[in-house]
Amino acid sequence: MTLHAALILFGVGLVAGFVNVNAGGGSTITLPALIFLGLDAPVANGTNRIGIVIQSLTGSYAFARSDHHQFDRSFKLAVLTLPGAIAGALLSVRIGNEMFHKILGVVMIGIIITMLIPRAKGVNVGKQGTPITPKVVAAMLAIGFYGGFIQVGVGFLLMAVLQYLMKYNLVYVNMHKVFIVALYSIPALLIFIVKGDVNWFYGLTLAAGNSLGAYWAARYAVRAGEKWIKGVLILAVLLMSAKLFKLF
Repeated sequence: MTLHAALILFGVGLVAGFVNVNAGGGSTITLPALIFLGLDAPVANGTNRIGIVIQSLTGSYAFARSDHHQFDRSFKLAVLTLPGAIAGALLSVRIGNEMFHKILGVVMIGIIITMLIPRAKGVNVGKQGTPITPKVVAAMLAIGFYGGFIQVGVGFLLMAVLQYLMKYNLVYVNMHKVFIVALYSIPALLIFIVKGDVNWFYGLTLAAGNSLGAYWAARYAVRAGEKWIKGVLILAVLLMSAKLFKLF
C-alpha cells in the first residue's frame, strides 16, 4: 500500500467514524474508497469490518467515559442481533464479486432514498427507553442479518428502532447503536477472516481513522453540519452506485 493510499484511507476513516457515531452511513464512504483502491467488493466488505469493530469499541468507550451507558440494556439488544449477523456474514462470503456489486448498488440507492425522507416530528423520547417488545426483537434479528451481510446504512436502521420503537433520545440512541454494532461485528469479521476476504493493511489503516473520528464524535456528540454531511454522503453514494452499475 502506498503512502498516498494510506493517507486517503485514514482521512476517509476519520470522516466515516465521526459520521457513523453521530448519524450513520459512514460505510457509504469507506466501502467505495476500498473498492476504488483496487479491492474486490467482497474483500472490501470484509476489510471494512475491521474499522467498524474498532470504531464501535472506541465509541462505546468514549460514551462510557462521558457517563452515558446502559450496558445491561445494550448487551441484551446486541445479543438479539447475533444470529442474524452470523447468517448474513455467511451468506455474504458465498456471493461472487459481480453479484455483490449489483446488490451493493441497489442498497446504496436505497440509502439515498432514506436520506431524503423527512424525519417524523413530535416523537416522545428520553434516556430510559421502553421495554424490549416482540417488534424490537424481530427488528434486531433483521438488522443483525443486514449488518452481517452488507453493513452499509445499518446505523439508520438501528436509529429508527431505538428512537421510534424504544423512545430513546439521540444521545442514548447513538450510545446503544455503537455498542450493538461492536458486538455483532466481531463474529461477522471472524467469518470474513476465515474466508480470506480481509486486507489487513487497508483495514487497519482505515480503522485508525475510524477510531479517532468515532472518539471525537462520541465525546462531543456534535450534530452541527448535518445537512452538509448528508449532501456529501448522497454525492458519494450516487457516484459509487454509478460505478457499480458500470455507467462510467
